[in-house]
Amino acid sequence: MKRLLLVDDEPRVLRGLERSLFSLTDQWEIDTAEGGRQALDALAAAPYDIVVSDMLMPGMTGAELLNEVMRLYPQTIRIVLSGHATNELLMKCVGAVHQYLSKPCEPVLLLSTIERVVHLNDHLRNPDLRAFATRLRRLPSRPSLYAQILEALQVPDVEIEDIGKIVEKDIGMTSKLLNLANSAFVGLSHQVDSAREAVTYIGIDALKALVLSARIFEQFDNTSMGGLSATDLWRHCNATADAAKLIATHEGAPRATADEAFTAGLLHDCGMLVIAGNLNARYADAIRQAADARQPIAEVEKQLWGTTHAEVGGYLMGLWGLPIPIVEAITFHHAPKAHRLPAFTPLTAVHVANTLISERLGSISGLSTSPIDHAYLAQLGISPDHIQRWRDLAESIPL
Repeated sequence: MKRLLLVDDEPRVLRGLERSLFSLTDQWEIDTAEGGRQALDALAAAPYDIVVSDMLMPGMTGAELLNEVMRLYPQTIRIVLSGHATNELLMKCVGAVHQYLSKPCEPVLLLSTIERVVHLNDHLRNPDLRAFATRLRRLPSRPSLYAQILEALQVPDVEIEDIGKIVEKDIGMTSKLLNLANSAFVGLSHQVDSAREAVTYIGIDALKALVLSARIFEQFDNTSMGGLSATDLWRHCNATADAAKLIATHEGAPRATADEAFTAGLLHDCGMLVIAGNLNARYADAIRQAADARQPIAEVEKQLWGTTHAEVGGYLMGLWGLPIPIVEAITFHHAPKAHRLPAFTPLTAVHVANTLISERLGSISGLSTSPIDHAYLAQLGISPDHIQRWRDLAESIPL
């Protein structure tokens, strides 16, 4: 049975939360704690799958509690449920929180959030990699783009559009800003699916505070890549994003779908950063094994750890609250038939773009490329001639 811990300094609020989650009691053990100290005592006594905490509590704030939970119990999913939304609060939460919900919270939203993160947790079976993903505060940024964002934010009248152009080129910046923009604290009635839109809603002042004070972004350490070429990875991901958007646009997809395809293309290999950064030497061995056997790295990852970088990346982006089409495209870009949706989606565009760009650029770190799944495309009514038109689009992208 899974275990959920609700934390709030008001007993009345805790009773209300318990009532709203009553339908889970046949599958969940739901406990409560009246404050951070009591919550840490409960966690020390037995592990919990999820902690849902208020933010402003006496003695120990929710931010302090969840940072401590992340340090001591990295496998635990951490959710904030608070009625206070300020830039200062966002800075305190950055990194320690997977999902942000605002009070008052409809029971159906809280239930669906819990069910979603549990589904993601169940999908990633390897406990070591799951712990790495849940511990992760942010994905690293390219040093050149990190320097550009810092320089741009120092310009007094910098344009939002200029900041968006920098952010949308980078895996780390895009993923974390989409995490924040899709949080309930921003208060939007729709999901944000592009980096430029995220920058617009967060705003320059808040972004300055997050970058310069909270260090929401950080430069990449090339020494911790586990045999993975950072240059190859970022070049591949940027080109895949461009190709995926071109394919989706060519197919007449709505602009939102094309934006999702672009973002998913940029982030599709973010799981490589998670694994390489945490299993440095072991990932270097995996890369060598894949190169020697001329196998796609995803196949070797599956053999060694029971999961792939695609699943790890999708799991992390799902925890961070990115739109479901983006999460699905990341998770299944090597195995699109597992998605079971017989329609053109961002996954279709990213699956094909990933292979076409790998064929053109050469694969990351000299690894073999996963082939296009023609059986999957045939199910969608997509012919080889159609794929050739997509190939021509990918060839048009400047590298």
